[in-house]
Amino acid sequence: MCTTNKQSAVWRRPEGSEEARLHLYNSFTKKKELFVPINGNEVRWYICGPTVYDVSHMGHARSYISFDIIRRVMSDYFGYDVLFCMNVTDIDDKIIKRAREKYLFKKYMEDGSLSLEKIHEDCQSAFKHVKDVRSRENDKDKQTMYDKQIESVEKAFQNLHLVSDDEAKRKKLFEDCRDILPSYLDSTYSHVTNPLDNEVFLDLARHYETEFHADMARLNILPAHVLTRVSEYVSEIIQFIEKIIANGYAYESNSSVYFDTIKFHKQHAYAKLEPDRMGDLAALSEGEGALTVTENTQKEKRNDCDFVLWKKSKQGEPVWQSPWGLGRPGWHIECSVMASAILGPEFDIHTGGIDLKFPHHDNEIAQSEAYFDSDNWVNYFLHSGHLTIQGCKMSKSLKNFITIQQALESYTSRQIRLLFLLHSWSSTLDYSNHGMEKALTYEKMLNEFFLNIKTHLRSIKQMNHSNAYTKFEKHDVELNERFSTFKKQIHLALCDSIDTPTAMENVRLLVSATNIYMNSTTSTPNRLLLRNIAMYITRLINIFGLNGSGSGAEEIGFTRSGDQQASAVNVEDIAMPYVEQFALFRDAVRTQAIAVKNKEILTLCDHVRNEVLPELGVRLEDRTGSNQATIKFCDPQVLREEREKALLAEKNKQEEKERRKLQQQLEKEAKEAKKKAAKEKKNTDTKDALQTTTNGDGTAAAAAEATANGDS
Repeated sequence: MCTTNKQSAVWRRPEGSEEARLHLYNSFTKKKELFVPINGNEVRWYICGPTVYDVSHMGHARSYISFDIIRRVMSDYFGYDVLFCMNVTDIDDKIIKRAREKYLFKKYMEDGSLSLEKIHEDCQSAFKHVKDVRSRENDKDKQTMYDKQIESVEKAFQNLHLVSDDEAKRKKLFEDCRDILPSYLDSTYSHVTNPLDNEVFLDLARHYETEFHADMARLNILPAHVLTRVSEYVSEIIQFIEKIIANGYAYESNSSVYFDTIKFHKQHAYAKLEPDRMGDLAALSEGEGALTVTENTQKEKRNDCDFVLWKKSKQGEPVWQSPWGLGRPGWHIECSVMASAILGPEFDIHTGGIDLKFPHHDNEIAQSEAYFDSDNWVNYFLHSGHLTIQGCKMSKSLKNFITIQQALESYTSRQIRLLFLLHSWSSTLDYSNHGMEKALTYEKMLNEFFLNIKTHLRSIKQMNHSNAYTKFEKHDVELNERFSTFKKQIHLALCDSIDTPTAMENVRLLVSATNIYMNSTTSTPNRLLLRNIAMYITRLINIFGLNGSGSGAEEIGFTRSGDQQASAVNVEDIAMPYVEQFALFRDAVRTQAIAVKNKEILTLCDHVRNEVLPELGVRLEDRTGSNQATIKFCDPQVLREEREKALLAEKNKQEEKERRKLQQQLEKEAKEAKKKAAKEKKNTDTKDALQTTTNGDGTAAAAAEATANGDS
């Protein structure tokens, strides 16, 4: 019998490492702060939407793609339950001015009673008007824009005499003065445009809002859970303003209502995001709107830095009834009202472009805190960085921008999103050919990786079958450990204020390590390990929005574009048995053709590989040292582009070969000409020397000449 002293088993909790938690760069504190939602796992989020008066451009893409990536990471990686609210500004000075200009210009062009002389006279007046505006402008970028307009119109006037037909001159004047005539007509005739129905302005906004949503869909940006429009919240805006007045932080003046920044600042804190810009009157003035800032409005204010909540409408502007008379909402008040209406008196995240920081976002905060009489309306303010075009400032108002539609003519939405992922969301991003080349290279690297993985996995018919599991050898364990390390680094990067550039770099390093492992000739790769790595990277690219919503949970790599992406049918699974048999047949024919040196059959084998199969989305790769081609299913468009690049490279190679051949020929001819010239010079010098030394009998000269000519 065995006896022992009874002793309780002791369990010790592992020390482990400190848990990495999500931190976000908060514009309030200007540093990364631990993210703590107000209500458990729920995240309430408001984003400033577009002012819909023109087409969407890459500046919009900068903000909306960046925050779409952050939203996806927070929802699909960290598992937060996000309620995402976005506004659309459909009442604004820019919209009013643009709608009125379009209305007046359209009526002007349709007026058949206008003589050519009158049109020419008005164009001359518009030219003087834009020069006058230019003379008062201090912004260098806007000066450059006006200078370009002035130069273009001057050339148009100089060349007008080249057009003989009056109707053609009329059309040419309309076309050449399209940038300056609407603004002149608005400045001259806007006061006589009443009565204009509000629909004139809202129609323009609806048109561009529709285009905006279409562009966002093309960029694979998730739609908002809640969308609010200013025109739908006018009554709520009026009630909101009334309470701010009742709380003592706003006042009515000449049928407009202004926010009292000085009084508010005594009780709370104005300009929380940019306190150093509290007295930036130029920024405050720009925020008031081009149709609002006049000498009279400045006189209506108690303080220079007060801003408008409700604007008294002038002639030719949309109107709504209010306790202060006919008017319309100011710009900043809309976001305070709509965000609070949907998300409540305090919410988690507010986002927007960095250019909105002051005064728009600071004024939003002030208005909301004045309404709720609190000091904490939103907890985390996130701002996306600027976007530059080839290193230059981009601005819609400066007519220096690339539309989203233009960008998508050159690149896919995936490639554009890759550019954003490779840069920090909060820093300046330059949209350039150089930057896009990096994105294209990264895409190709990932695509080739997935294709190679699929080639290795093809022999595993059932991943859950016992045959799929093989022993982990030393090299397998080593790669698996590296895989674990890379996952940890990617997690830390995403916790670090969604640092996608670092995450993407670790993905690249993981791909590189896996490629080395696959290409090792000393061992057979563990296919289940390869699948785990590929599935992990696929999950990341799905989270980052690089694949469409139709990608399946078990699919590896990039989804196909267009209709193929939308289809639920897995083309590869269905087509592979047939393609494999055809490839084996071609391999056998090609091997026999090589053996008998039949160039015609080899040409046909190359043709089906290079021309026919790529159009079906199949790439065959003939491997050196093997008589069996590798099969890879790809996007047909990608294969077309590869073929075009290969043909271009071959053409350039041939042209370079011809250029070198021509250069060598020219160099040879130049060398021969130089040699001939030297010989002729030598003969001439010899003759001259003989003529100088001969005294009359000519014997020595004759002998020397014979020697020079090679005579014996």
